[in-house]
Amino acid sequence: MKDNRLLTGKMPAESQNSNEGVRKKVPKAKPWFNRICEEAVQRRKLARQEWLIDTSDEVTLRSIGSNIKLLIDRSDGKYCFREKKDRVYYVSEKVLNMGSMMNPDNIISIGTCFGKFTKSGKFRIHITSLDYLAPYAQHKMWIKPAAEQQFLYGHNVLKSGLGRITESTTQYQGVIVFSMSDVPLGFGVAAKSTTECKHTDPLSVVCFNQADIGEFIRCEEDLI
Repeated sequence: MKDNRLLTGKMPAESQNSNEGVRKKVPKAKPWFNRICEEAVQRRKLARQEWLIDTSDEVTLRSIGSNIKLLIDRSDGKYCFREKKDRVYYVSEKVLNMGSMMNPDNIISIGTCFGKFTKSGKFRIHITSLDYLAPYAQHKMWIKPAAEQQFLYGHNVLKSGLGRITESTTQYQGVIVFSMSDVPLGFGVAAKSTTECKHTDPLSVVCFNQADIGEFIRCEEDLI
């Protein structure tokens, strides 16, 4: 006799129950959790887009102020800022259009990296942008030859190493540090105002090191 199971195509109730017991439990969806994550991601994207578009942002004003517009409207073509994997790149629209024909996963870098966003959402400027920002600096600080080596090792600038500073520089103002021969060395934050620098102690810190060209050797892997 032929087995009725072959004719009907049905499995016995016992085998069906055993298969149901083997099935993996599907985790229940958490719509409230997905909604919160999605809203957080959207807020982060909007904040980055505003930074890339808004030229009055506090971060850009710390170095070159309103001259940031001169980086975008150039005589040799139009340039723009683009963000990829938490890093902000400064690139011409011509190069950007050529890069759009490639697979984004195969692009490691495009243009010049100006900095990156930290996990907390703050922007950290990179030394690779120094050559572009230095010509438009509104607040500058020149240091003596004896203090150059210490600054390039990542140390702060003391009053004894200060050559001169731009007038009307306020405390905690972003500055670009130059050598006495007008060679850009890096970025800093003024620890004291111009008036305070004239009367402060020689061993007092007058500029906090934010980035210097010594990072091309010390932090080569993190610059791209």
